[in-house]
Amino acid sequence: MDETKILLSEAEMPEVWYNVQADLPNLPKPPLHPGTKQPVRPEDLAPLFPMELIRQEASTEKWIPIPDEIREIYRLWRPTPLIRARRLEKALDTPARIYFKYEGASPAGSHKLNTAVAQAYYNKAEGIKRLATETGAGQWGSALAMACRFFGLDCTVYMVKVSYQQKPYRRSLMQIFGAEVLASPSDRTEAGRRVLAADPDSPGSLGLAISEAVEDARQRPDTNYALGSVLNHVLLHQTIIGLETKAQLAKAGEQADIAIGCCGGGSNFSGFAFPFLDEIIHRGAKTRLIAVEPSACPTLTRGKLAYDFGDMAGLTPLIYMYTLGKDFMPPGIHAGGLRYHGDAPLLCQAISEGFIEPVAYGQRKVFESAVLFARNEGIVPAPETAHAVACAVDQALACREAGEAKTIVFAFSGHGHFDLGAYDNYLAGELVDYPLPEEELQRSLAGLPQV
Repeated sequence: MDETKILLSEAEMPEVWYNVQADLPNLPKPPLHPGTKQPVRPEDLAPLFPMELIRQEASTEKWIPIPDEIREIYRLWRPTPLIRARRLEKALDTPARIYFKYEGASPAGSHKLNTAVAQAYYNKAEGIKRLATETGAGQWGSALAMACRFFGLDCTVYMVKVSYQQKPYRRSLMQIFGAEVLASPSDRTEAGRRVLAADPDSPGSLGLAISEAVEDARQRPDTNYALGSVLNHVLLHQTIIGLETKAQLAKAGEQADIAIGCCGGGSNFSGFAFPFLDEIIHRGAKTRLIAVEPSACPTLTRGKLAYDFGDMAGLTPLIYMYTLGKDFMPPGIHAGGLRYHGDAPLLCQAISEGFIEPVAYGQRKVFESAVLFARNEGIVPAPETAHAVACAVDQALACREAGEAKTIVFAFSGHGHFDLGAYDNYLAGELVDYPLPEEELQRSLAGLPQV
C-alpha cells in the first residue's frame, strides 16, 4: 500500500481493550494500603473509584469489551489516522519508513480523551455527580472536562501551577467545558496549604496536584477521583491506540521494527506499545519498544524500582514502580505532562523484564526535533509528544548510517497548539536543559517509605 494516510473505517474500530495483565510473565507487586501496608482490597478503593474500574484494575482477562455508549463517543474522532511522514523521511535522507499515530485528532487534542470518556461513563453509571482530578500540561484536565460535560458531571481540576501559568489556553479550554480549574498548590486543601506555607512560590508537581484532588474527592460523597495515567484501568483504555495502529500497519503491509512513545506516567506509551507486547510474547516479534522521558525527570532511566506513594502527601496506596521519590520537585520544563516522579507499575514491570527500553532527552534537543517535524509535516507537536519525535529522528538517522530500511512508528500523543509559548522560548534561544544532579536524586530517594 502506497498511501500516506492509512485509515480504518468506523466499523473497523476495536470493540475491546487489550489487558496486558493476561500476558506478562510476572505481574507487578500489589499496591499497599498507605496505613496498614497490606495489599489494597477493593473496598479500600471504593471511596475514590467506581466498582467497574476497580474490577478492571485487577482483571487478568485478556480482552475487555468497550461499552457501546463509549464507542459512540469515540466515533467523534476514532479511528485516528496512521500517517507516513514522507517529507520528514526525505529531510533526514533516511531509508527508514516513519509512521506516526495521530492522537491529536481528538477533540481534546490528545490521547487523554480515550480514558476520560470511559472513566466519566463508569462514574455516571454508578451515580457519581462530580469528579476531581489533577493535570500537568492540561491535556488530561481538558479531556476530563469534555468527558464530564458529555455525561453531565461536574469537574474540578487541580492544575500544576507552573503549567497553569505557562498554558493559560489549556485552562480556558477546561473552563469552556464547565470545569473549575485551580492552580496547585491551592488553599483549597490541607495538602496545598502545607506546601504554600513552606514555599509560597512553589511551582507545584503532579504528585502534589494528585494529593489535592484525592483529598477533595474524599471530602464529598457525590465526588470520585479520576486519574489520567499510571493505574491499570487507565492504561487499559488507552490500548485502543495500539490496537488500531497494528491494524493499520497490517493494512499497509508493514511490520513495526521500532515503536516509540513519550512517557510521563505511562498511559500514552503503554496504550500504544502494550498491544505490540502481545506479538512479542506469543509470536516472537522483534519490535523494539522505546519509552522516552525528559532528562530533567528521569524516572525510568535513573529512578529506583521500589514501593512509593503516588502523591506527595501520602494519601494514595503505595505502588511498586520506578520512582524519584514522592517529594521530588521537577524543574519547570515545558513538557508538563512528563513531570511525574513515578510511572505505571505495569510499564515498570515490562521494563524490568527487558521488554521495553527507556531513554531520556533534554528539552533543547526535543524542541529542535519538534520544529524539524513541524516544518516538514505541518503539525506542531506538544512538548510531550516531541520527545517521541526526537527519538524517532535519531532512530531514522541511525538507519541512514547503517543503510537499514526499518519501519519506525511512533505515538503522536497530542498537538502543540496550546504550547506556542514554549516554542517562542525555544526560537528565542531561551530554553535550557535541566540534567538532574545526582545528589538531588539521592536526597529525594532517601525519603522512600520503608516497606
